[in-house]
Amino acid sequence: MRTLKSLVFALLLSAPLWPQTAAELVARNLQAKGGVDKIKALRTLRATGKVQQGTLTLQVENDAMAPDKLRQNFTLQGMTAVQAYDGSTAWKIDPFGGRSDPEIMGEEERRDMVEDANFAGPLVDYEAQGNRVEFLGKETLDGDEVYRLKVTLKNGDLYYYYLDPETFLEVRMERVQYINGSVKESVIECGSYKLVAGVYLPFTYEVGSKQHPDQRSKITYEKIVPNATMDPAEFKMPAAPAKEF
Repeated sequence: MRTLKSLVFALLLSAPLWPQTAAELVARNLQAKGGVDKIKALRTLRATGKVQQGTLTLQVENDAMAPDKLRQNFTLQGMTAVQAYDGSTAWKIDPFGGRSDPEIMGEEERRDMVEDANFAGPLVDYEAQGNRVEFLGKETLDGDEVYRLKVTLKNGDLYYYYLDPETFLEVRMERVQYINGSVKESVIECGSYKLVAGVYLPFTYEVGSKQHPDQRSKITYEKIVPNATMDPAEFKMPAAPAKEF
């Protein structure tokens, strides 16, 4: 007859090895992407593709440089809009809004750029970044079971990560930002993961307001080049041209 101890041991061996803590789930996620060492070996990423906004299709080039620089170019009918952050200043050029000169971003746009410019993301060395992570357990998303993480950034903003229970990669993120006394909620859905220099990166995103799911933009990257040569100057805000009188 099998003893109680042996029965318990057999049950433990046969039980699914699903994560029990936030730290364990973060570790599974980062390992699924390729591991922290490979993630940190990436110093720049250049992504090119297109953005679908309703009936409009824009060409996009996204340059990112560790640890916190980002520049996004959106081109349509020969005009290019720019959004950029150089590690301290967030700025833009918006010809579609009738503005051809560079200008400083407002607080809401700036917050997006600062958080998006975090090259490694909020989970890598999250404690050193001043972020807190909580494991909220399992949940159902679009009929499928997912693991849910709550990430509280140092500035108080929140991210909710929804991780596939088999791959441990994120399939959805929800962002809650507190800006000047108001709350902004947005959704980022990720897909089409591919290996780039040993790291799994999503090649498609659907981004938009949580309150208006029918107004989201879809970003499809055709190519992501790792460790491309970049000049930090490209992220700096250029001087406005002198006015003629």
